[in-house]
Amino acid sequence: MAPPSGDNNVVVSSNLKLERLLSMKGGKGEASYASNSQAQAKHARSMLHLLKETLDGVELNSPDTPFTVADLGCSSGSNTIFIVNVIIEHITKRYEASGHSDLPEFSAFFADLPSNDFNTLFQLLPPLANQDVGSMEECLASDGHRSFFAAGVPGSFYRRLFPARSIDVFYSAFSLHWLSQVPEIVLDKSSTAYNKGKIFIHGATKSSANAFKKQFQTDLAGYLKMRSKEMKKGGSMFIALLGRTSEDPTDQGGAGLLFGTHFQDAWNDLVQEGLITSEKRDDFNIPVYAPSLQDFKEVVEANGSFSINKLEVFQGGSPLVVNRPDDALEVGKALANSCRSVSGVLVDAHIGDKLGDELFLRVANRATNKAEEILEKLQFFHIVASLSLK
Repeated sequence: MAPPSGDNNVVVSSNLKLERLLSMKGGKGEASYASNSQAQAKHARSMLHLLKETLDGVELNSPDTPFTVADLGCSSGSNTIFIVNVIIEHITKRYEASGHSDLPEFSAFFADLPSNDFNTLFQLLPPLANQDVGSMEECLASDGHRSFFAAGVPGSFYRRLFPARSIDVFYSAFSLHWLSQVPEIVLDKSSTAYNKGKIFIHGATKSSANAFKKQFQTDLAGYLKMRSKEMKKGGSMFIALLGRTSEDPTDQGGAGLLFGTHFQDAWNDLVQEGLITSEKRDDFNIPVYAPSLQDFKEVVEANGSFSINKLEVFQGGSPLVVNRPDDALEVGKALANSCRSVSGVLVDAHIGDKLGDELFLRVANRATNKAEEILEKLQFFHIVASLSLK
């Protein structure tokens, strides 16, 4: 079978193309993010004590001033709604403990790229409580209702999203390891950083990995610059993203095992079977970088707008949720679905959905044969940061 011409396929490199395309897989299907984000929920819950420590440092405004929360990289599942509720409930307790007889009105902004499935997210939002009465105290007491006003914000968090000094708490989990673009030099055949034969930087050359590191640090610097303008004085930010324990950027830890082994081998299968060319494979790179603590810290310190309250590596566990760990088929399918839920949109844009099906079928088959090893070794580490505006 000859490789498809791919006239409508795209090479995802520029930040504009990536911003228009990148999203977790929408809807509620088997390979959707909503159906494959239980591990993220588990990891987020394991960090709640760190989040609450961050919230304890937020300056409380007068109850006459609305209290505003923003989740950057909210995606389309229920995890973001759970976290916003946790934040508002904790801040509410702080207001009550400080002797305030009234509570502020709460607002929550759910921000992600325009391609995000906001419709699925909005369908998960419970109705606003007691809209006719308008009492925030009664809203908070209503079961099955939300106690905050909600709005979606489409746009890249590497640029401005909100008016100046308008946000009390920024929250971002499992998002900032996604780069604004694939560094152009890793797609340049004449460059020493050309990532030939690979679709990720795990096990790549130092030149390729350093190009991704530079892109990550440039992106994070832009992110912090924007947030420093948008955050209220006395506000705080909680960040959790994929990280690594190794100082070597070519060792991407859990992200490397997810994208740099069975996923990589499945791409090679398509090439060997003549379904795509090697050039088509080499034009695809996962725009993810798992930084070290030092990678992250350097950018925060260079920015100078934020105090570091906490910065640590947190062991999050496996990204897979399986009911029968001894069932190799289930493990293989779980890995393929997990991989597809976060990268499937980019894959389909690059090679088409039919070849995408073929690719992830091979991911599942390869993972099935290595199920025991995957369950043992596929562990994610996260960098967790609590920052306050100086």
